[in-house]
Amino acid sequence: MTFRQQARFWLIFIVGFFVLIWLFSGILLPFVAGMAIAYFLDPLADRLEARGINRTIATTIITVLFFLIFIFVLLLIVPMIGSQLAGFLERLPGYIDTLRTTVAPYVQHIIDRIAPETLEGISDSVKGQTANAIKWVGNLLTNVLSGGLALLNFLSLVFITPVVAFYLLRDWDKIVAKIDGYLPRRSAEDIRQCAREIDETLAGFVRGQATVCILLGLFYALGLTAVGLEFGFVIGLMTGLVSFVPYFGMFAGFAVGMGVALAQFGVSVDLALVALVFGAGQVMEGNFLTPKLVGDKVGLHAVWVMFALLAGGAVFGLLGVMLAVPVAAVIGVLVRYGLRQYLDSRLYDHGPDNPAYDPLKDAEN
Repeated sequence: MTFRQQARFWLIFIVGFFVLIWLFSGILLPFVAGMAIAYFLDPLADRLEARGINRTIATTIITVLFFLIFIFVLLLIVPMIGSQLAGFLERLPGYIDTLRTTVAPYVQHIIDRIAPETLEGISDSVKGQTANAIKWVGNLLTNVLSGGLALLNFLSLVFITPVVAFYLLRDWDKIVAKIDGYLPRRSAEDIRQCAREIDETLAGFVRGQATVCILLGLFYALGLTAVGLEFGFVIGLMTGLVSFVPYFGMFAGFAVGMGVALAQFGVSVDLALVALVFGAGQVMEGNFLTPKLVGDKVGLHAVWVMFALLAGGAVFGLLGVMLAVPVAAVIGVLVRYGLRQYLDSRLYDHGPDNPAYDPLKDAEN
């Protein structure tokens, strides 16, 4: 095949792939969830198999334990979170009134220094942008929820996902070997290298970042509860879990936590303790959790991840959110591969007057 024929083939393949996802997005969720669980648990199955345990037995043990833990969380922790969340929403108007009373003198002092016409322009702009943001978020949530929480999809998640996860986890190595056997011999090594980079990226981000989110959520939940913050458990847990979206989770959780603390404690030592919990969480994440569990080889920029999550949710709903990071990882690896090919080509001159410069290494730093 010529280069033009190869490019046409891959273009048709990629377009067809996304068209199929769009056509079958209503039924793909349990299968994608099962594949994600199998991928997440495969290293554990490999370790048990290396110790002499049969792959089927190891898969059975891992799958049963995983879904028992999932059911435990679903039946015990989720109702507690729901109860705290309902109480928080019920108390939210009171918190807003208290904050308005507490902060109003400081805000009024600032307003008095601003020209009336400037203040009116700022107010109109904020109202317009807020309305647009609320409408956009509402549409996004509608797409996500309508694609993921319909009764049929929920039942399929409950009954189909464990079966898919079990069989994929049991046969994971065989599936990988079978796919490897179908690779074109001339390009096999390049494809394997790209696959290794994609796996490294996903392992670092999905497995590593998921563990970081869980540990951060537990730390914030226990820490905020210990300092006496009302609804501290649900605020802390949600802050940790939403930190999967870079920057947004921390800032949103910090704003909500400090707002509740200011309404509850006022300007006091307790308010400083709440801020200290968030600060300690960031120090722990930046210096211990992320370097140890995620590492520096992820290769996914925070802005790229945020765009992928929002775009996936807007187009494919919850299924798109689940596929966002893997697709972003694949695109990132392919772009870096294309850049390497370009840097090794005659199109990019490595002459003596133009010393070789590798933008990939510079981007990673």
